[in-house]
Amino acid sequence: MSASHSQNNPDVLIYGPSKPIIDGGFPAHYTLHKCENKHDLDRLSPEVAARIRGVAVSGLVQADGAMMAKFPKLEIVSSFGVGYDHIDARYASGHNIVVCNTPDVLTEEVADVALGLLIATAREFIKADRFVRSGQWSTQGFPLSQGSLRDRKVGIVGMGRIGQAIARRLDASLVPVVYHSRNPAKGVSHKHYPNLVEMAKDVDTLVLIMPGGASTAKMINAEVLKALGPRGIVVNVARGSVVDEPALIAALKDGTIMAAGLDVFAQEPNVPEELRNLPNVVLLPHIGSASISTRNAMDQLVVDNIKEWFAGKPPITPIPETPVKGR
Repeated sequence: MSASHSQNNPDVLIYGPSKPIIDGGFPAHYTLHKCENKHDLDRLSPEVAARIRGVAVSGLVQADGAMMAKFPKLEIVSSFGVGYDHIDARYASGHNIVVCNTPDVLTEEVADVALGLLIATAREFIKADRFVRSGQWSTQGFPLSQGSLRDRKVGIVGMGRIGQAIARRLDASLVPVVYHSRNPAKGVSHKHYPNLVEMAKDVDTLVLIMPGGASTAKMINAEVLKALGPRGIVVNVARGSVVDEPALIAALKDGTIMAAGLDVFAQEPNVPEELRNLPNVVLLPHIGSASISTRNAMDQLVVDNIKEWFAGKPPITPIPETPVKGR
């Protein structure tokens, strides 16, 4: 599906699920084309593909090198979400394609969910809710929760914008915080651990907010979980790929760690039955940024990055791998 084309109009492909703000956010002089999935993409005519100069990625659809290679005039890919492991940034960098994501506008929302998920997991909120709904409270008291924030030390894995926002919340809650990342974060006073296993030994809670991708795949493995220990809680608001899911399930089953709070999974939306059946896990359907106001702001930033680019200005949020120079 495409609008009428003019030689003076920038041709932009909207790739992924239909969203009103993205679909309706471009000025009238743009020529828009829409593909919701790879099947639609494969049906684009070579004539149309040859005109595409911008791509707005509206969801977690793959924009790999083969996809971008379909568009010889491609200049910019603006992607929904702070994570961009579904975009081949290396290919883009090598072909002078600018890639943008949507950071900042979701930072506080995701940090809220991370802290809420940690508290819900440690204090067993879901179990308590079910206890009240079942009518059991009228006949017996609810057992004391095993976990508490009062005697915990949290290790944050990843100390970017969202990691720092989570740390601020934990600081306000009087919970000690340390962190692991490849390099110390500028302006962060919390103790930095170069070695993840050593940090896991020194804390009893891991909050995961590192990027996805090959460099972090299954980073939280059996060795890390064993180091965390039997009081351990893992909270994942990063990507499902950063956790060795079978190792996590085994650790939850045999008491290697105490509990987990998960907003992301290895094969979303398919959550392993073993996880769904465990009593010591809180499961969320990837809702870290999923409020109306935040998602609207993310959608608008996808559009605004492309509009700035075709107005001859630098895009607002290019990723580090594809810096913009000379604008």
